[in-house]
Amino acid sequence: MKIRTIIVDDEKLAIQGLQLRLDKFPDVEVIETCANGREAIRKIKTEKPDLVFLDVQMPGFDGFSVVKGVMEIDPPLFVFVTAYEEHAIRAFEANAINYLMKPVDEDKLADTLDRVRTRLAEKRSAEEAEKLKDVLAEVAPDAMENMPGEEESTGRYEKLINVKDRGQIFRVDVDTIEHIEAAGDYMCIYTGDNSLILRETMKDLERRLDPRVFQRVHRSTIVNLDQVRQVKPHTNGECFLVLDSGAEVKVSRSYRDVVARFVH
Repeated sequence: MKIRTIIVDDEKLAIQGLQLRLDKFPDVEVIETCANGREAIRKIKTEKPDLVFLDVQMPGFDGFSVVKGVMEIDPPLFVFVTAYEEHAIRAFEANAINYLMKPVDEDKLADTLDRVRTRLAEKRSAEEAEKLKDVLAEVAPDAMENMPGEEESTGRYEKLINVKDRGQIFRVDVDTIEHIEAAGDYMCIYTGDNSLILRETMKDLERRLDPRVFQRVHRSTIVNLDQVRQVKPHTNGECFLVLDSGAEVKVSRSYRDVVARFVH
């Protein structure tokens, strides 16, 4: 299946250069190019691409404004492309799938497209599963009642996670993970005596972990409930979880129901 792609950049040569590099990938189809942010928003809404390569600095609407401008629809995957490295943190905060420096390195582009393919495959699988459930609910409601629950499907959750960090691959036993913090497309994984950086989104990592053990306690934090030894109330309905290592993790008000399971 083709990856329908739009390139957005106010420099014509930059668009042409990226198009030449993308020509080497037969599954990538550039359906439109845009020279400014306003045009990009219109094209994204009408064409509904799978992927957008987006320049950060453009006159008028910059790349981040484009992302905000299409949030009311099911947005495509975004890859920011720019000559300015200081925008990297904001790019990941905008949930970009990657951040590429100009001139675009071919190996990094290939790695980015691998991640795009993985993300699109997961999205399509989830959509197909939902469609199947809808059909079954209509034509065979009894079958829906007999589908296995979460307890029967726990075998699908990871026991070990491979983390490539600092040029090495670490095999992390999931049970040793205390908590996980998100920074855009990067996850900081904390064990009792170590911390590692995993290049993956919070949403994708959550799918791999048993929700009976690993719970979101903040917009950007997941905690291993088995490693919680104390709950410390705080102001405004918030609180802190004290972990086995002594580390403290804040629970926001939106996730207070997680704390309730510790109160008997």
